[in-house]
Amino acid sequence: MSTLPNSARLHLLANDAQPVLRLQVVLPAGKRQEPQPGISQLTARMLTEGTATRSAREIADMVAFYGASLDCEAGPDRTTLTLYCLARYLPDLLPLVTDVLAAPSFPETELRQLQTRISQNMRVERQKTSYRASEEFNRQLFGAESAYGRPFDEASFTAFTAAELRAFHAAAYAPAGAELFLSGDVAAAAAAVARQLGQWQPATGAVPAALPTQPPLVPEPSPTGIVSVPVEGSIQASLRVGRRWPAPTEAQTPELLLLVKILGGYFGSRLMKNIREDKGFTYGIHASVVAREQATALVIGTDVNGESAGATRFEIAAELTRLQQEPLDDDELETVKNYTLGKLLGETATVFEQADRYRYVVLQGLRPDYYANLVQRTQAVTAAELQALARTYLSPADMLTVVAGGEVPELVC
Repeated sequence: MSTLPNSARLHLLANDAQPVLRLQVVLPAGKRQEPQPGISQLTARMLTEGTATRSAREIADMVAFYGASLDCEAGPDRTTLTLYCLARYLPDLLPLVTDVLAAPSFPETELRQLQTRISQNMRVERQKTSYRASEEFNRQLFGAESAYGRPFDEASFTAFTAAELRAFHAAAYAPAGAELFLSGDVAAAAAAVARQLGQWQPATGAVPAALPTQPPLVPEPSPTGIVSVPVEGSIQASLRVGRRWPAPTEAQTPELLLLVKILGGYFGSRLMKNIREDKGFTYGIHASVVAREQATALVIGTDVNGESAGATRFEIAAELTRLQQEPLDDDELETVKNYTLGKLLGETATVFEQADRYRYVVLQGLRPDYYANLVQRTQAVTAAELQALARTYLSPADMLTVVAGGEVPELVC
């Protein structure tokens, strides 16, 4: 890692097996930094819609000419601009990357078209039980005013002006907060990236908006209970079950990740065997740990016929209880360990996968030996340790359940 003259930090991960590169510019410009809900997404998507010197068409044509890919997406915590290209073309594309980052023009016509397109897509998404279940689950778990739980608001989203986007861009898209990750055949490209992006300066000509100073989410007791979300005309039901969860920095993370894997993290998991294979309620059910920078959650998710929602809830609770009451047998424990270790190794097959892991460690503030420790602790964990963790973290009474769609009259709001 090196710090550039403008205080951006450049991380290099070299592998010359293929003459390709990925450059990612990661900025603290996500939902958590928004002065108004939705502005981070719109700002990120508008970066490639025109700059002071290039139109949207010219940007698209240049990217296509070099056989490259360039996009920008805002997430809960950060915004990421990603460029894929052949290594020999990076010097030609770096001025475009700098232009898009530093001088977007936010043209009015493209802004209105994008607002309309995203709003229409969101109306379609909100007719889906899976979207409605996830939206309500996050709202309940993190709070409707938090960046992680705030629902999409079409009225405010379509009201944003180009001036507001320029102000947010001027405040949030500063090189001093940027993490640059260059991976692939970097030998000949690193100096060019350092030189070009080291000259990147904050945007000028707009009055920066005041970014909110949001303190870390208070680790309040995780909400519990059952929430029903009506979805008109739906015969399918989507379930989200879970709770607030220890952060990846916690000491017991390796064992907790393995416990969740056993519950619903692979095809042979407890939930898949019971609810898919034995009961036939669904094509798939999963359990995963979703780690954001200021809050982490356990999420169990599935889609079922509406009439099966109640029985599915019961079976999920039964599997949670079984993990608390019955220790794993040696064969199951050995199987899930082997699967987990194989996945950990398999997910580093390409330099971009390796870069993803490194980026995760950097952005989550983890120890450099996080993944090595994960392997070691996964190999060493015992059935007794997993059962003890299940008794602490997997009580059905501690779970929040959201059911969207279907007919489940026994649920209450």
